[in-house]
Amino acid sequence: MIETIQSIFKIPELRKRILFTLVILVVYRLGGHVPTPGIDAQALGEFFRGMKGSLFGLYDMFVGGAFRKATIFSLGIMPYISASIIIQLLGAVIPYFQKLQKEGEEGRRKITQYTRYGTVLISAMQALGTAVFLESLQPSPGVYVVPHPGMGFKLLTMITFTCGTIFIMWLGEQITERGIGNGISLIIMIGIIARLPGSVIDEVRMFSLGQRNFFSEAFLIGLMVAVVASIVLVTRAQRKIPVQYAKRVIGRKMYGGQSTHIPLSVNTAGIIPIIFAQSIMFAPSTLSSFFPNNEFMQNFSSWFQPGTALYSIIYGLLIIFFAYFYTAIVFNPVDLADNMRKYGGFIPGIRPGKRTSEYIDKVLTRITLPGAIFFAMIAILPYFLMRGMNVQFYFGGTGLLIVVGVALDTLQQIESHLLMRHYDGFMKKGRIRGRM
Repeated sequence: MIETIQSIFKIPELRKRILFTLVILVVYRLGGHVPTPGIDAQALGEFFRGMKGSLFGLYDMFVGGAFRKATIFSLGIMPYISASIIIQLLGAVIPYFQKLQKEGEEGRRKITQYTRYGTVLISAMQALGTAVFLESLQPSPGVYVVPHPGMGFKLLTMITFTCGTIFIMWLGEQITERGIGNGISLIIMIGIIARLPGSVIDEVRMFSLGQRNFFSEAFLIGLMVAVVASIVLVTRAQRKIPVQYAKRVIGRKMYGGQSTHIPLSVNTAGIIPIIFAQSIMFAPSTLSSFFPNNEFMQNFSSWFQPGTALYSIIYGLLIIFFAYFYTAIVFNPVDLADNMRKYGGFIPGIRPGKRTSEYIDKVLTRITLPGAIFFAMIAILPYFLMRGMNVQFYFGGTGLLIVVGVALDTLQQIESHLLMRHYDGFMKKGRIRGRM
């Protein structure tokens, strides 16, 4: 491993890419501490201490704590993610976007342009809503989060938050183009792991004070290693469908005749099902925060508190539902079967065309279920650790899946650079296979 790390810095291009990525990430973290004008940070912190189990707490986790501090990067990169998902969903229902997705590089450039426009629009709308929300906050009698509300504060907040999101989007694109790894994913990952050092310090303090014994700490560490290993295993799991291409003679050349396969991932939908399900499950507690004196809203919110049996069951079912829903949107077996038939490909024993699409859809439906159940269990795991073992950090769920997935993708790119320069990679037996 030490020799491999030394090999990384022997390649000038790879060294420059890694150092450039680190510099961009440092800039992002520094921007997460620049406060937005007109906000009482102490009063805002007092409010967010009671919002850990709400949608605000989830959003704050993705932006590395910038939302609860109301910094210039409060919205983070999430408006860009939302715009990307919306454009992707439109590609499944609107013919114009379907056409763009099939036009290659020019189509991708146009989709990127629309995604940027959507990011600006979503950022401005979220910034306005956040400004109105901040003006309404009163953590204690006589104390307001925004001491001087008004149109000036709203306009300033909209400009600040929107520009912050656009700047983060630009940073992510620079990492993708001139650095190593996917820039947007790395920015989300660095925001999630920003809390890790503080959580480790809390665990060490609890162990030194005798609040946790050696055996429970060892069990917790072993459980963490086992969960991460299982996530890596399931994330990389694939079902390979064999495909045979018939020989074709075009002019004086013969094409086709080779055998290949279709790699169907167990986790085609990625982390999107968990994000959607978590947003829905946090909605009751978020709505109840707007009606603190309404008894019905408070009772309704208590039924959906994280860790309860009802919460866990509905949360798991929603993850499974969105796993199938999003997989059906991003993966079209009919188009795949038509493309195979167009180029003379067929699955042995399956008739080309409709039968092929039905077979692929049947296989995909079967392998999606165990993957969805597994990720539902990973998403529910943190609540049991927090209640049963008094774990002081959010281990599992969306954050862990993002960190593991992005880390694997980044390692894969570094591995490719090393192998291209005839250096040994991180894995001497086998290679890290690309994600779907």
